[in-house]
Amino acid sequence: MEEIKYDVFVIGSGIAGQTAAEICAKEGLKVAIADNKAFGGTCAIRGCDPKKVMLQFAEITQKAKHLKGLGFTKLPKINWDDILKFKNNFTEAVPKSTEEDLADLDIDLYHQSPKFISKNKISVEGKTVIADKFVIATGLIPRTLKFKGAEFLKTSDDFFNLKKLPKSVTFIGSGYIGMEFCFLLSTLGCKVIMIDRGPRILSQFEKSLTEKIKQNLANNGVEFIFEADVLSVEKGRKKLKLNYKVGKEERSLKSHIIFNTSGRVPSLEALNLENAAIKADESGVLVNDYLQSSSAKHVFACGDVSSKSFPLTPLSGLQGYIVGHNILKARSKKFKNPLVPSIVFTDPNLAMVGYLEEEAKKRYKNTKVYKGDASNWYNAKKENAPFYAYKIIVNKRTDQIVGAHLLSSEANETINIFTTAINAKMTVNEFKKMIFTYPSYASDLKSMFKED
Repeated sequence: MEEIKYDVFVIGSGIAGQTAAEICAKEGLKVAIADNKAFGGTCAIRGCDPKKVMLQFAEITQKAKHLKGLGFTKLPKINWDDILKFKNNFTEAVPKSTEEDLADLDIDLYHQSPKFISKNKISVEGKTVIADKFVIATGLIPRTLKFKGAEFLKTSDDFFNLKKLPKSVTFIGSGYIGMEFCFLLSTLGCKVIMIDRGPRILSQFEKSLTEKIKQNLANNGVEFIFEADVLSVEKGRKKLKLNYKVGKEERSLKSHIIFNTSGRVPSLEALNLENAAIKADESGVLVNDYLQSSSAKHVFACGDVSSKSFPLTPLSGLQGYIVGHNILKARSKKFKNPLVPSIVFTDPNLAMVGYLEEEAKKRYKNTKVYKGDASNWYNAKKENAPFYAYKIIVNKRTDQIVGAHLLSSEANETINIFTTAINAKMTVNEFKKMIFTYPSYASDLKSMFKED
């Protein structure tokens, strides 16, 4: 078998892997990169970017629903084929342009998932490859569900290539992906059922706000089933039958499509990490503060597959940057987990940054919580939006803002103001002195600190 030698071999072509590979190649190292899917990574091809392109049509439709009879005489009509074509404008060129950019740096490309043979040796495309350093940047993949008929389930990857808008859909799992797709399809007229083994949707967010998301989706006709264990899925002539249990009672439901949105896990199974003594767990490849494997010092991990990461593209790019420089000069860049805002693109948007109320009360001796329903404020009323709410957490001793949770049509943008404020260790008094554009959702933020 042919043997090839590299200074650095990168596994995964998303933003994390690309960044590390480019940094090393530009400094003259011999670099290769491999991916078993189209080059470019999840976010650009089958994740954040195409999702947001498609979601905007649901957002516009939902706004029109709120304003029907107030200016809109009828709702806009959706052409699913045109939505897919428009989405493809953003995704189809990514693999080719990514490969061209990497090839221009004399980086060798492999289109297969490698397998570790030993510490410094892998097998890929029928070749044996030896490398001084390895970078694992394989990201996350949908969690595998294990029950009879699970092979009939679709994943988020399949969603982006639906040939037509389905009449009925069931989602198993009410996390980010499930809730965003649930919003999109229900708004465009699809009958949607959301089933989850837990007691509520979006468990990592403040319950007082997620309940409003649930209520808004219920107004779209979404049916929610909680604390349910899926038993099996059966394929019928036109529909799939999902059998499940709530308590001791067995039930069933039927849908044209069932999506597994139960979460994503590190994509590591195919790599045979044990052959190279690379330790990993459910959080990903175990790494130190230099994103270096805790058990194999010649191996680095960055992006979503790193045990020190969080699913966010800019964070993956940062980790790729750190890994690239640590390969060039050992321990030259240390990773410190930055403050990371989160967003769920439902209607309204649900955003958070910093601590949940429960977390803050465990960390600080005294906290101040500002919360309220702002649905009667101008910005919500002008859109005739039924939901607008907030919760802001403050360290009472220092008066510093330590957590912010927003539910509004512009929360995806306004949460960034709170991210800046928390990073700057701003006090409530300092924040209230700031001047924002008016009228805008940003101008509402200061009013959220009013005493009850």
